[in-house]
Amino acid sequence: MGTPAGTEARILAVYGETIDALYAYVARSCCGDRTLAEDVTQETWLRAVREWRRNGPPEKPLAWLFTVARNLLASYYRRRRPVSLDSVSPAEVLAALDSGRPAESDAVTAVICHALTRLPEEQAQLIEAFHFEDRHVAQIAQARGLSERAVEGRLRRARQRLRRELESVMAFQGGTR
Repeated sequence: MGTPAGTEARILAVYGETIDALYAYVARSCCGDRTLAEDVTQETWLRAVREWRRNGPPEKPLAWLFTVARNLLASYYRRRRPVSLDSVSPAEVLAALDSGRPAESDAVTAVICHALTRLPEEQAQLIEAFHFEDRHVAQIAQARGLSERAVEGRLRRARQRLRRELESVMAFQGGTR
């Protein structure tokens, strides 16, 4: 059974409109692993084409793509333990989290990314928007239809949850609290 030409044209148009943003999102979430970023971006689009040929593109295709990519990354990081922490101290990881700046070592970044995939999706998205995409609280609030105060509170709780997940990952890997 063929796909209507209009659907194929729309899928191609959506690809052109979203591929750069999708790859940027995935690359930020891959802890600097370019091969993984390329693989996840490709798999996300393969799934999109299969699904969208059957049902047409969704109303918000980029949100759909981000969700699929995030789920693929979460599955990947759940199956794979983070890098060995022999050369990374818990204090170094927590300091990187507290500073709000990118970690100086790939090992620290990998541990943070692993812990981030263990958060509920809404909390992970808030942290990603604020810390990785450098969006201001006001921008996040407007996009989500929330007050700035509500976003600040949710962001604070998300950071606390991420800290607990980091401590759990560090303890599992033999780190100390």
